[in-house]
Amino acid sequence: MRRMLIASVLLSPLFFTAAAVASQPVADDAASTPVSTGVTPAHVLSSVPVELPTVTPDIAAFHQAEVVLSLKVDETGKPTNVQITKSPTVDLDQPVLAAVRKFRFEPATLDNKPVTVPMTLTLEVTR
Repeated sequence: MRRMLIASVLLSPLFFTAAAVASQPVADDAASTPVSTGVTPAHVLSSVPVELPTVTPDIAAFHQAEVVLSLKVDETGKPTNVQITKSPTVDLDQPVLAAVRKFRFEPATLDNKPVTVPMTLTLEVTR
């Protein structure tokens, strides 16, 4: 019994050392090399001006406004699911939505294939 106890006491530091070494991350040269994702983002190719509605008190109050939209750009470069996220006045919403739906984009690509991507677009509307 003493021999078993002495052997286990003598061998136990070896087990702790082995467990500590095994839990450390292994440095891999390939993992430290930057990897290209093959993704290119969508960007605007053409846009149309926002046609402001007739002057309303809300429209007359600003000279420059920022409208934020969320949308998806499909594989053909057309905007879909266009929604206003932030607008200074509801009077700007419809003209901005109508204009952005006419925008055309260079579609995003993944591994050189066009893909649909979500996008946030900020427009500055000036009078």
